[in-house]
Amino acid sequence: MNLVEGTTRVGPAMRRATAGRSWSIGANDLLALVAVNVVLIGAMWLRHGGLAQVGSLGGVATAAGQLTALFGTFAALLELVLLSRTPWLDHTVGSDRLVGWHRWVGFAAVWLVGAHLVLTTIGWAATEGRGALEEFISLLMDQPYVLMATVGLLMFVAVGFTSMRWVRDRLSYETWYGLHIYAYLAIALAFVHEITLGSDLADDPVALGFWVGLYVVTFGLLIWYRVLTPIRVSARHRLRVASVVHEAPDVVSIYLTGRDLYDLPVRAGQFFHVRFLRHSGWWRPHPFSISAAPNGEYLRMTIKDLGDDTHRMMTMPVGTPVFIEGPYGAFTAAMVTRPRVVMLAGGIGVTPLRAILEDLPPGPGRTTLLYREGDASEVIFGRELAEIAARTGADVRILAGHRGTPRMPIDPLSPEQLRMLVPDIIAADVLVCGSRSFTECVLHSLDRLGVSSGQIHAERFGY
Repeated sequence: MNLVEGTTRVGPAMRRATAGRSWSIGANDLLALVAVNVVLIGAMWLRHGGLAQVGSLGGVATAAGQLTALFGTFAALLELVLLSRTPWLDHTVGSDRLVGWHRWVGFAAVWLVGAHLVLTTIGWAATEGRGALEEFISLLMDQPYVLMATVGLLMFVAVGFTSMRWVRDRLSYETWYGLHIYAYLAIALAFVHEITLGSDLADDPVALGFWVGLYVVTFGLLIWYRVLTPIRVSARHRLRVASVVHEAPDVVSIYLTGRDLYDLPVRAGQFFHVRFLRHSGWWRPHPFSISAAPNGEYLRMTIKDLGDDTHRMMTMPVGTPVFIEGPYGAFTAAMVTRPRVVMLAGGIGVTPLRAILEDLPPGPGRTTLLYREGDASEVIFGRELAEIAARTGADVRILAGHRGTPRMPIDPLSPEQLRMLVPDIIAADVLVCGSRSFTECVLHSLDRLGVSSGQIHAERFGY
């Protein structure tokens, strides 16, 4: 079989995926569930006499330290749940939105747990008539598992620090991913401290059961969806690298074949976490969107050389076994509810949009794709996009050239230029995919044009 020219057939699982998904639980339900748990945590603290100690400066600080510990721990567990890749979360909230929630909940957890340490130290020091530093050393040396919890906090702070945008932009994906693994260990270390010293847990089996249940659910979801399910899926489909095709000087498409791909319920626009099991970074998964609509014969992932692991992928040997997690994401044609669709791609962000373009209903004037690239030599899928446009009636425009040059004297994605290129954009569903800076620039232009946020579906590439 010629993988580049493969035929398209649709099996039973692919028909189920293409039909879209109907979920009874949505983002608002998740927020309601979080609110219920927050209320329960606060109510249990009150039932245990939390307000009774508020009679002095030390008591106020100690009470505040207890609350920040409880809510910080809950935020840390919620942070893990948000990226557990639980299917209903992924498909109702969307991966891009989940990543945003995960990031802010993570920052909240770091601040709350850090405040717990400071407030508890101040409260106990005031109560016992000691200095704060003396009390802190005493807690580390004399209280069981406080040293362990403090090490966990330092790990958590490191994870939060490297999640700050100006730090993250200076780290490779591989370094960032390695550091983030410590979040799991940090939360596990804190658990022993919580159940042994937590005043809400020590003498209340109901509260203890509640918190143990939260930990069991959180790590149960992680183990089931991030470990066991990928093992099962990878063992069944046995994916291997079948072909590596160079699309541009620093971009390749890797074709994967395997068993029973018709039964892999993946949609155009979704992505997998991929491990290629023949190089030193095999243990680090990388997120890659499929760049061609599923056809039951192969999966295609198009990868840009960004250094480190992705550089080695440019020359991936044929036959390399592949371990996958997924498919993930709600950035698919199922988002489209309007007859008019506009797609804006930046650089390698064209990969999921190129796949979605195949999956949209054909029709002249229905779909417009604006593909922005800094240099014409870096444009990929030019021939394929032209063929899809001829077959479906889509309007595909490649906007290549560095801004400020004779070829591209002005920003083609400014509000004025977007209105000129797509006069009816305000009535369309708009799909945006690219780097964080590209996506933010486009979202700003769309906002200036008055496009409703409910019409905009964005997927940011990056970590």
